[in-house]
Amino acid sequence: MARKRDMSEVVAEAVIVLIALGLAFVAGIAGWAVGHETRSGTRTVTVSGGATGTVTSSGNVDPRVAAGAHDFVSFACGQCHGDRGSGGVSPDVPALSGVAKQLTPARLRQIINHGLGESKNPTKPYMPVWGEVISKRQVSDLVAYLRADLPAVPTAEPAPIPTGQGLAVEGAALYTRYGCGNCHGPNGLGGVPNPQSPDKTVPSLSGVVFRGEFNTDKKVIDFIRSGSVIGLAPIVSMPHWGGIIPNEQLRALAAYLKTLK
Repeated sequence: MARKRDMSEVVAEAVIVLIALGLAFVAGIAGWAVGHETRSGTRTVTVSGGATGTVTSSGNVDPRVAAGAHDFVSFACGQCHGDRGSGGVSPDVPALSGVAKQLTPARLRQIINHGLGESKNPTKPYMPVWGEVISKRQVSDLVAYLRADLPAVPTAEPAPIPTGQGLAVEGAALYTRYGCGNCHGPNGLGGVPNPQSPDKTVPSLSGVVFRGEFNTDKKVIDFIRSGSVIGLAPIVSMPHWGGIIPNEQLRALAAYLKTLK
């Protein structure tokens, strides 16, 4: 009887070992499948200067492309060119999808730095001169984003516009969404260099001088609509926002500016 019990124990141990080996084999096959799927979900995209970046199915983006996407939002590019450059905002402003196939990186940089459009026609949108405002690194990142065909990047989205909280609150959010602070400073305090302009800086949107010149909502709204393109690059000019910013948002912006110091 003792001999039979020993054989039973040996058989039981052998069965346990076989089960363990089977589980290890299954785990190895599963791990290979996951790794293979992860690799197959990765694609390489071309960015500026012939460099490459990786975009995965999980939404990871090359850091330069991601930075360009956030710059695209921060500098309000989408407010004229549409969300992720999809167009549809104005018939006078082109979509940017596929732009990398049409324009070289050098040409894209030139347009960003020097502007583009009908500078003397206030009824037509004008691409601003960004050369004195945006850094070379930011321009390169924007070009990388365009060269990658403007992929979706998590959190690179304009801030939501609040409603039902008064025009001034809405206007404060619009001031950020349209990138006004990039030139006129936070809270409209100014101070952004504009070396070729008469006063050497982009003017503030607050203070006694501004209040004296723009003492009605109509004057503020009219100026936003028509802009002030006073020359070619490197002069930073106020773009023509007419046809881009709806009337109700113009009123909200005017209400916000009245709250500034």
